[in-house]
Amino acid sequence: MHTIYVGDKPIILTTEIKQETDFKNFLLKSVNIGKVIKTLNNTDLNAVHLIHKNPDKLLKKFLKLLPNVVAGGGKVYNDKNEVLFIYRNDKWDLPKGKAERKESIEETAIREVEEETGVKELKITKPLSTTYHIFKRNGKHKIKITYWFEMTTSFEGKLSPEKSEGITKVKWLDEKASEEALENSYANIRVLV
Repeated sequence: MHTIYVGDKPIILTTEIKQETDFKNFLLKSVNIGKVIKTLNNTDLNAVHLIHKNPDKLLKKFLKLLPNVVAGGGKVYNDKNEVLFIYRNDKWDLPKGKAERKESIEETAIREVEEETGVKELKITKPLSTTYHIFKRNGKHKIKITYWFEMTTSFEGKLSPEKSEGITKVKWLDEKASEEALENSYANIRVLV
């Protein structure tokens, strides 16, 4: 099973057909993805289930429905066990960004965290879940596939939000502050934190 978010509402890729309650079922092989996105955005449905009999082909077939944007990002811890958050578009988020040609996804994640926050001396400690969400740019829907990594740093320098990317704040948040920030964040970020 895989979950792709449209805003905070999930598209669930599954092999199981369940009776519809607060969600709607569609067959993956014949789905109109534009209609699904519109349905999620304009109704009170909580989710959509896209069904395919082969679990190994669910994600592969879904990713062919829209152009893909590959990104890398980090859940960064400092020596005080605080997590690095950015504030953009009136929401708390984790730093991430689009992969550039000829760089590994790990290099992307480190570069994007550095660019968006000013934090240096980053070290990847382990991979985290990959998240998927649908967004609209220039009138076209795309799927962002974000590869996340847990990182650590001993950096104590000045945090600097990348204003050209719409980031207005960068902060180290302790556990309590992180929980509060997640109340004004995205569903795919809450999954990671």
